[in-house]
Amino acid sequence: MLEKEVGRMTVILLFGSLLFILGGAVLFTNGVEWLGKKFNLNEGTVGSVLAAVGTALPETMIPIIAILFGTGADAHAIGVGAILGAPFMLSTIAMFLAGLSALAFKRRENRRELAVNGEVFKRDLTFFLPFYALALLASFLPYAGKVIVALVLVGAYAYYLKITITAPAGEENCHELDRCYFAPRHDDPPTLAIIAQVLVALTMIVLGADEFVKGIETAAKAAGIPPLVLSLVIAPIATELPEKFNSIIWIRDQKDTYALGNITGAMVFQSTLIPAFGIVFSDWHLDFYAGLSGILALTAGLLAYLGYRWQKKLSARLLLINGLLYLVFIYFVVRG
Repeated sequence: MLEKEVGRMTVILLFGSLLFILGGAVLFTNGVEWLGKKFNLNEGTVGSVLAAVGTALPETMIPIIAILFGTGADAHAIGVGAILGAPFMLSTIAMFLAGLSALAFKRRENRRELAVNGEVFKRDLTFFLPFYALALLASFLPYAGKVIVALVLVGAYAYYLKITITAPAGEENCHELDRCYFAPRHDDPPTLAIIAQVLVALTMIVLGADEFVKGIETAAKAAGIPPLVLSLVIAPIATELPEKFNSIIWIRDQKDTYALGNITGAMVFQSTLIPAFGIVFSDWHLDFYAGLSGILALTAGLLAYLGYRWQKKLSARLLLINGLLYLVFIYFVVRG
């Protein structure tokens, strides 16, 4: 009877936290759009930097806390797994959801393509692919070599920020925006109201994600799932996936550059700065599952990149293939 009650409370916690995250995502997408308009930021900066980094805060804290304050081998395994699990989930499940959303929302005559800014999309993946591969290869280097790789990754992200922020504005900021929820009576809402809305939205997303993680961990422990699988699969889904509601909302509103930038920008962040931290402060030893997740993430990113380069457009159906790569990983986990 007690186990049934705990199970019921876990389900309520999961659904309640998801609704809380969704509410935060609605506030966040509206607020960050107004922030971009207020400061005349280009769509790459809004989607790939502000949205991507802002919503990456919850999952970023998991490896930092696990590596710096955890004890024992399991803590470092969870930290490294969480670092690698984030880009893996973004390049597979998040991309899959973007493609599925484009097909699901009847918002344009051609629902099989996503109207992204090609320069932003290619730029993000051009950074992700080589530097994430470098982060994975650092596993085979001595500590001095790992430190050099970490410095390169930090420098790469700094350069990425520079060229993203200074890029010319595209067409996304030309779209008419909904009223700012924290200042609905203003045609030009005060900057403080916009910033307050973004901060409140981020707080809702962080708190909601934290409760969602607790619910997932409770369910995982009850099912006897080992720490590595929890960190590679459960934790990234619990922390990354809810925030991708932002991308789904933007796709619904035909703001595909924001939507994909929210994903690909997070991929750049999660493949440079966060691995640099793990490389320096952990043993950064990748076992079979960690390595497999990295290879599949690179494969998914390469598929999306080459698909766009060859077709000069981003096919929604192509992104569905990325979801199959996630199932490949699950197959090996279950089999092992």
